[in-house]
Amino acid sequence: MDEYGDMLLRTACLLLRDRQSAEEAVQDTFIQAYAKISQLKEPSRLRSWLIAITVNRCRMKQRTWSWRSIFPAAESGQWAEAAGEAAAGAEELFMTEWHNVKLTDAIGSLDYIYRESLTLYYFHEMSVREIASQLKTRENTVKSRLARGRQLLRLILEKEDIDNG
Repeated sequence: MDEYGDMLLRTACLLLRDRQSAEEAVQDTFIQAYAKISQLKEPSRLRSWLIAITVNRCRMKQRTWSWRSIFPAAESGQWAEAAGEAAAGAEELFMTEWHNVKLTDAIGSLDYIYRESLTLYYFHEMSVREIASQLKTRENTVKSRLARGRQLLRLILEKEDIDNG
């Protein structure tokens, strides 16, 4: 749990846009993993297996919680990881965190299918083939979702720059 917990929580937060729901999904992931550990044929694939369980748990929560879009997560930026812990100064750290929050919020505003594909591709560095296998869909579908997700993400970020610029 110590090794994979933070990574799975970030994934669930990106997918569900709600920290409490994400924490529940990750907790459910570990419970299910413990109960079904005998089904894991290759221990070297533990990380991918846990990610698959987390994605499936997030999908289940996404389907069942109809109020998810009415009450957006108040803590949307709370879990955004500050990549610049070793940054030289406070200003650099602030700018890094601000960009992380902007990107995280932009990804969070996308439809679930795009968030899911982008998260697996960029944050977990999975190949298109691995994503297709995990999501039980065709590689071309994953490629289309990634392309459309990137396009929408670019539009959101450009619009925000225009609005704030």
